[in-house]
Amino acid sequence: MSQTASAITRSPAEIVQNSPVSQAANGICYARSGEINIADNDLDRMIAAVPVSVASALSRKAYYFVPLTVTEGDQTVIADRYDVALSDNAVCHRNLNLGDAQCVFISTRLMEDKFSVAFEFYINVGHALVERAGVSQNFADLAWQQVESGVRGETSLDAWESRKFATGNGPDVEKYKNDYFAASFADAISIYLLSLFLDIDYYDLRERDYPLLAPAPMAERLRKIAEIFPPNPGFEFNIFYRRRS
Repeated sequence: MSQTASAITRSPAEIVQNSPVSQAANGICYARSGEINIADNDLDRMIAAVPVSVASALSRKAYYFVPLTVTEGDQTVIADRYDVALSDNAVCHRNLNLGDAQCVFISTRLMEDKFSVAFEFYINVGHALVERAGVSQNFADLAWQQVESGVRGETSLDAWESRKFATGNGPDVEKYKNDYFAASFADAISIYLLSLFLDIDYYDLRERDYPLLAPAPMAERLRKIAEIFPPNPGFEFNIFYRRRS
């Protein structure tokens, strides 16, 4: 009885050494390795959708799109294709410092489609931007006005939890408030970038662990992000409302 050979695993350093890196017009460095499940033209456009003003905060950073990023004890290895035997220990992404750069390995085969791969990438971009450049005061003011007016829901579990503590009476209110601004800003950037790449239905982002932010306040946040980070040529940002059947 024939058996399928196990996937080959390599160290992140080997992947970096053997994977040709491309640099998009916006300055983002990225590479493909192994049997990934996103077409080359989709991957190129996904990278190109990141506005130059966002990409400029991602210097000395490279993104590697691979089949599976697997943790083995305290080690990380990269599989050359999907392998069910490795999938239980695979992670959506892993940030590793190699030399003087940070390399981000994104597991494309843990996700079903380009929507999921793109969102994972954009979430990483959003958090990297906040880490390096901080939170826009204009966005923070808008988000807090919404909180004070009692808008329903949030954009991630981190934002939902930090907002809950930021509006409480505990001793660390200011800390949680700053955590909330960082989480909600990164979330809004991620969703904005996703909307530049794909026509998305906002309700596709719904989660079971927290209520999703109501559409109107989400639209306000995204418009603010578009003001701060205008789209690159060839990309458009639009919000359309329609009644769900």
